Amino acid sequence: MKLSTKWTDRFDWTLAFYLLLFCIVSLTAIGSAQNSGQYNTNFIPLQIRWYVLGAFIIFVMIQLEPQQYKKLAWPLYAFGIFLLLFLMLAPGGQDQIAEIRLGAKRWLHLPVIGTIQPSEFIKTFFILGLARTVSNHHERYPEKSLKMDMMLLGKAGVMLLVPLAFIMKQPDLGTSLVFIAITIAVVIASGISWKLLAPLMAAGATLGATLLWMAIYAQDFLQKLGFDPYQFKRVYSWLDPYSYPGEEGYNLIQAMTAIGSGEFTGKGFKESVVYIPENHTDFIISVIGEEWGFIGSSLLITLFFVFIYHLTKIALTLKDTFSVYVTAGVIAMLAFHVLENIGMNIQLLPITGIPLPFISYGGSSLFSNMFAIGLIFSMQFHQQNYLFETEDE
Repeated sequence: MKLSTKWTDRFDWTLAFYLLLFCIVSLTAIGSAQNSGQYNTNFIPLQIRWYVLGAFIIFVMIQLEPQQYKKLAWPLYAFGIFLLLFLMLAPGGQDQIAEIRLGAKRWLHLPVIGTIQPSEFIKTFFILGLARTVSNHHERYPEKSLKMDMMLLGKAGVMLLVPLAFIMKQPDLGTSLVFIAITIAVVIASGISWKLLAPLMAAGATLGATLLWMAIYAQDFLQKLGFDPYQFKRVYSWLDPYSYPGEEGYNLIQAMTAIGSGEFTGKGFKESVVYIPENHTDFIISVIGEEWGFIGSSLLITLFFVFIYHLTKIALTLKDTFSVYVTAGVIAMLAFHVLENIGMNIQLLPITGIPLPFISYGGSSLFSNMFAIGLIFSMQFHQQNYLFETEDE
C-alpha cells in the first residue's frame, strides 16, 4: 500500500484540533477573568493575536526539515543565553529596558516587539541544543559504555548549568525546575544506563528533600548559601497558607476558595465572585474551577492528558534520533507546566509563577509553546517524507 504524499494527508490535523480546543478554552477563561473588574485592558484580542501569530509560525516551521533545525540548534541556544545575559546586565526599574516585578528581573521592554520574557523562549532553544548534543554524541560514539554515558551526562549538565545560573539569578525557581525536567526527559530518552541514572535521581530527590527541610528549620544556613528569604516564605505559605493570609499565602487561599466554591458543576460563565490577583495568567485554572466546577476542570485535565498522549505517540513513531529527543523535551516541558500550575492552585505544589500552557494569558509563554509545537509538527511532517523516500527506493 502506497502512502499518500499530499500535504493535507501529512499534516497532523488531530494536533491542530487540540490547539483549537485550547484556544477556545483560553479565550473563554480569560473573558471570565476580566469580569473581576481588576483590569482596564481587554486581553481577548491580544490572546487571539498571539494565537494567530503562533499558527503562522507553525506554518512557517513546517517548511523546514529536522536536519535544518539541528543546524540551527546551537546558534539558537547561544542566542537564548545572550538574551539572559542582556537581561541580567540591562538597567532595571520603572521605564527601563528590564522590568522588575515583585523583586524579580525577568522581562525586557523591546522597541516594536514589546515586553518579552527571555526565559520562556530559551526553553525551546535549550531543547534544540540539548537534542543536538545528545544525538551528536551518539553518532560520534556508537558503542555504549558507562564511560561514554558519563561523558554524555557531563555534556548535558554543562548545557543545563549555563542557563540555570542566569535564571536562578533573576530569581525564577519555577522556570529552573522546568529546565531540570527537560534535561531529565532527554537524558532518559537518550538511553543512558540506569546504573548511572538511578543513583543520580536518588541523590537529586534526597537533595530536594534536604533543601525543603532546611527551608523550614535551617534558614540561616541557606541564606549563607545564597538563597533569598522570599523563597522560604513561598515554602511556608505553601505548607500553611492560612498563617500568611495577607502575604504570600493570599493567592493560594483565594485560588483554593474559588475552586472549592465551584463544587461539582460550577457557578456558570462569568459568575465567579472570588477575587484573585492576576487570575488571567498563573491562576486561570481557579477561574475555570469556580465557573465550571469539578466537571469543567476534569474535562480540561483530560484534554491535556490526551494531548500529551498524542505527542508521546508521535515520539514513538519518529525514526530520527534528534527528532525523538526534541519531542521528548517538548513533552516534558509542557507536562511539567501543567502539573506545576494545577498543583500550585490546589496546594499540592508550591506557587512558582508557572503559567498553564495554551490557556493562561501571556505572549511570551504562548509564543514559546507554539514554537515548540511547531517543531513537532515539522518533525512528524517530514518523518512522513522519509518514509516515502524509502519506499520509492
